Amino acid sequence: MGLGVGIVGLPNVGKSTLFNALTRAQNAESANYPFCTIEPNKALVPMSDERLDKLAAIARPEKISRATVEFIDIAGLVRGASKGEGLGNKFLANIREVDAILHVVRSFTDDDVVHVEGGIDPLRDIEIIETELLLADMQALEKRIERVGKQARADKELRKEVEAMEALLAHVNQGHPIRTFRYGVGNPIETTLKENHFLTAKPVIYCANVGEDELDKPSDFVNKIGVFARERGCDVVTISAKMESELASLSDEERIDFLASYNLTESGLEQTARMAYHTLGLASYFTAGPKEVRAWTFHRGWKAPRCAAVIHTDFERGFIRAEVIKYADYIMHNGETGAKTAGVMRVEGKDYEVQDGDVMHFLFNV
Repeated sequence: MGLGVGIVGLPNVGKSTLFNALTRAQNAESANYPFCTIEPNKALVPMSDERLDKLAAIARPEKISRATVEFIDIAGLVRGASKGEGLGNKFLANIREVDAILHVVRSFTDDDVVHVEGGIDPLRDIEIIETELLLADMQALEKRIERVGKQARADKELRKEVEAMEALLAHVNQGHPIRTFRYGVGNPIETTLKENHFLTAKPVIYCANVGEDELDKPSDFVNKIGVFARERGCDVVTISAKMESELASLSDEERIDFLASYNLTESGLEQTARMAYHTLGLASYFTAGPKEVRAWTFHRGWKAPRCAAVIHTDFERGFIRAEVIKYADYIMHNGETGAKTAGVMRVEGKDYEVQDGDVMHFLFNV
């Protein structure tokens, strides 16, 4: 189960620098001019999870497979992107394909790095990007209403969908993102939302890109972004892309010491990936054996059969039961054998709601 996070923002806010740091691969060209990034750069980044290492210390597998997050570095948007300015239509199409948006906002001053708007103002920059996303969604909604409206003249059910879309359009016209539109289960708007990858329907993480000396003492810029994000129910993370780029070239041991010098315990990669999981309501369950210890990504609230399908669809189709050991019990009793002896391995059926950290074994028959 993949997770795609699109890195967006105005030109020269540090997106490509952050992308390089997050992926530990200097494969996104960074330069001090707009539209340095044309095609979206993509990279799969393994999730840091110390639980896997502890499981592996017991199971002694041939390999460890971590959950991954795909970061997509999307070129900078500018005013008028929804009308095609700055190759905007192409870049907006790239955003439609991601699961979540990491909105990088410049929160540092540097006379050597030009700002496309002429000065540093995080809230203005956020408004520019979000206005363009809203305008693009408005255009998409208007086109769909026009198309479905013609068909709805002879279809009562379609008329209900058109009415729901018009209510959604009114919501967007008032400057509200689609993700804040409230509708009940079974509302006709569900069809519209499923078939259209609306930009403002996607969850957003605001990323304040600060100078190295501002990580432990938030500036007014960062505080403003934090207030803005909280008012909209969004997560916010503070990162120094410049510092992260330095981290990317260090060994694991050097990275630990480097982070400690800033009173940090995790890197921007770890913060951002963890934040993305939280924003999308994701979690991990584990399988552990002599061949492999592996993390599998699922949505919180999923039942055992659907989680089994993450491994293979046959596991869901022929699901019989799941053997489950809590992570803490697996560690405490030194593995599966000890957990069985202690009586803490449970047998769960189709209605079991899988929990983050469960160590699982699925039994199925097809």
